[in-house]
Amino acid sequence: MNTMKTCPNCQAPVKDDATFCTSCGAQIPQGNAQQVPPSNTAYYPPQAAPTYADPYDHTSEFEAKDISDNKVIAMTPYLLGVFGIVIALLAASSSPYVSFHVRQAIKFEVVSVLMWIVAFVFFWLLFIPLIAASVMSIAFFVIKIICFFQICSGKAKEPAIIRSLKFLK
Repeated sequence: MNTMKTCPNCQAPVKDDATFCTSCGAQIPQGNAQQVPPSNTAYYPPQAAPTYADPYDHTSEFEAKDISDNKVIAMTPYLLGVFGIVIALLAASSSPYVSFHVRQAIKFEVVSVLMWIVAFVFFWLLFIPLIAASVMSIAFFVIKIICFFQICSGKAKEPAIIRSLKFLK
């Protein structure tokens, strides 16, 4: 009777000279490997890796038409700050996609104002807070540019740093 090697880990058929299973990657022992007739072997395909769902990506909550119709308006809060927030609210106040990005931009503005207030209050005590506020402003600018490009690709993701501030939830 013709027999064939199987993987001791996943029971997938393997070649007689195989040292590793092509399905699961387990090492195949040589010599005393389990032998089963080909009619009794069952093939277990490799399982797909679980997909990662980003908890900060809200794109699926919005209609594709709303996203495509309002991309440009959704960009203005990140590019123009408070002025952009006002423009976006006036231009597309009924769009859930724009409203999402307006809320994210408002969070940026709140944190920015709080950061500068703290920097100026402690400026007389130390020069360090003013430097830290300046560095954070540059970081916020970079994050806003990232948000701009995410909008260009039709995404609705909560911005880094801002999403971790629990008092803005």
